[in-house]
Amino acid sequence: MTRRIQGKITHWNEQKGYGFISPAAGARQVFVHIRAFSNRTKPPKLNQLVSFSLSTDKQGRPCAVMVTRIGEKQPGWLKGNRSSLMILAAMFFLGLVVLSVLFAGLHEYILFIYLVISVITYVVYAIDKSAAQTGAWRVSESTLHMLALVGGWPGAQIAHQRLRHKSKKEAFRFVFWVTVVVNCTAFAWLFTDEGERFLESVISGIG
Repeated sequence: MTRRIQGKITHWNEQKGYGFISPAAGARQVFVHIRAFSNRTKPPKLNQLVSFSLSTDKQGRPCAVMVTRIGEKQPGWLKGNRSSLMILAAMFFLGLVVLSVLFAGLHEYILFIYLVISVITYVVYAIDKSAAQTGAWRVSESTLHMLALVGGWPGAQIAHQRLRHKSKKEAFRFVFWVTVVVNCTAFAWLFTDEGERFLESVISGIG
């Protein structure tokens, strides 16, 4: 379990959305960004008591994460349930692909693509997560979106929840969900006459 630290807000820049927390134990001030707060609907205030976990930024400097105001309920149970639902949704889709192969005549090549690319996508997310923590070379967001678009979105969704990577960046999440919709639409299209002919031509060409 991640150790929780208590402290108070000793500096806050409302315009830039960041400040510093002084730990109650008397340690050095810790940088905190508004994105680190579990509740972002109200801005932090000076001398406000908070609880947080310690992490590091891209440059390896200490920073506060999972910040909650003292007396404020931490929505951990809600996040846990939501995370489980998102993972179940990804697994449900992969199960749907399996059923389509078994009972709807979908070529097993499609299942192979989804499984392999999902595993690759998860690994790429893990590599990018590690790079973000150590300041190493990062994987471009366009590459992550392309992997999701071509069938790796279940793996990406699991990585979002399990690795807590790219799970809070709203602009990224928006494009991610667009790739999910496009991919699922393409998957459904494979069951049309035109889609079946296209898939048969591709498979025969590979064979």
